[in-house]
Amino acid sequence: MRELLCTRRGRGDFFFVTTDAKQQLKRRAAIVKILREQAVARQADLVRLLHKFGHEATQSSVSRDLRELGVLKAGDRYVLLPEIQDQVNGGFDALAGFVREIHSAGSTLTIVKTAVGAAQSVAVAVDRARWPEVVGTISGDDTIFIATHGASQQKKVLQRLHSIFRV
Repeated sequence: MRELLCTRRGRGDFFFVTTDAKQQLKRRAAIVKILREQAVARQADLVRLLHKFGHEATQSSVSRDLRELGVLKAGDRYVLLPEIQDQVNGGFDALAGFVREIHSAGSTLTIVKTAVGAAQSVAVAVDRARWPEVVGTISGDDTIFIATHGASQQKKVLQRLHSIFRV
């Protein structure tokens, strides 16, 4: 029988998670703690450290966790996105090297092409910026779709992106 845990979201909503999800939340919290305290260069090193601290983890679960947490590989180590944002002006400068192309598609969709594996981190930065023109983002491995309400909002987003990422 799976144990259920009742927890709270930021807005006061309650939701239930299974023991597996509870372990995932604890593992992700441990990943954040580890990455804040020391440089980690490889996923295998992170798996080893998680095991050392009593968390079950595989390379594939760690890979998924890093993606969901918005962790980037910057230079020779993994870096938390908020950590990058604290280090640079506006939070986007450290991500600029990952953006390759910016294009419009129709009057409400903007396409951002990134280095392989960087799309989700860039999309998270755009989401956290809370630009009023952005309805939402969808990211894959190297492509982000940014939806806007209309052509004038898309134009503002394109100007911001070109200015920030210098592409």
